[in-house]
Amino acid sequence: IRLSLVGSEMCIRDRGIIELNQKYEPKVGKSYFDKKMDNVIELSITPNRPDCLGIRGIARDLSASGFGKLVASKCLDLGAMVTRCDVNKVGLSNTKDDFWEYTANLLDFTADVTNLKQMQKLMQKTIEKFGRIDVLINNAGTMPLAFYSDHMKAMKPWDNCIDINIKGVLNGITSAYDQMILQGSGHIVNISSIYGNYPVAGAGVYGATKAAVNFLSESLRVESQGKIKVTIIKPTGVRGTGLGAGIINEDAIIGILGQNAQNYIKMMDDYDAGLLPDKNSDASDIEYYALSPEYLADQIIYSINQPLGVTIADVTVRASGEGYIL
Repeated sequence: IRLSLVGSEMCIRDRGIIELNQKYEPKVGKSYFDKKMDNVIELSITPNRPDCLGIRGIARDLSASGFGKLVASKCLDLGAMVTRCDVNKVGLSNTKDDFWEYTANLLDFTADVTNLKQMQKLMQKTIEKFGRIDVLINNAGTMPLAFYSDHMKAMKPWDNCIDINIKGVLNGITSAYDQMILQGSGHIVNISSIYGNYPVAGAGVYGATKAAVNFLSESLRVESQGKIKVTIIKPTGVRGTGLGAGIINEDAIIGILGQNAQNYIKMMDDYDAGLLPDKNSDASDIEYYALSPEYLADQIIYSINQPLGVTIADVTVRASGEGYIL
């Protein structure tokens, strides 16, 4: 199957596209991709931990580093064919060696998600190489948290945020839409945020862009039922994605913490200083305080790897001991 990543453990058996020596027996059910696709055979899936991903074309944006690179790597490890897209040409080039063993299944493409023509070219190149686009992951985003009183230094980052977080998602959707309709099926995964759930101080612009992602996603779902599956992924606090680098005023995080602000900010400081108790950094402990990116990536894979007729429509991924109030 071809994946276009504008982006667990998996593998793919894709007749005529990828041949694997191993044989996998179905455990729970057939995958999203084994219906109405002559070149895909059934995939093995275990509950909450997909063993196989059957996708011929995945397009993912912002894939040169951080979270995008992680999801691309997980998809490739599981046998998917992936297009990595990033505005950072040097970043794509510098990380290409990390994927040397997947050369036949990987396409790197430089594009700015705010430029519709470049996004259309991305989809065209994905189709030329892999034949179709089964999944689009709209991952590009910035998070310039700031108060309105910060407007003098925040206005340019806010403009950029609106362009990337809203227009970038819209450009991705419309660039993949016609091909997915022509194919008779497709799946668009949009990365939103809990900030889009409700307005809070310090996140007026960023929260508005993520609310817009939710609106774009739900309207697409209604208009394309029976043709295109739509999934909204809402992360909470995920350290290690690089998104926090765009924050303008660090005090603006208080809006999403509310009454938990003092304790949670101390935990963040303790984490940075290496003083955080083990229980707060252990995902097997109920007091785990901040998600590792791997757990968010796994839920994206899980959402993709469903039967064709089943959509995981809206997923919020939290650490059990986090302090966010939304």
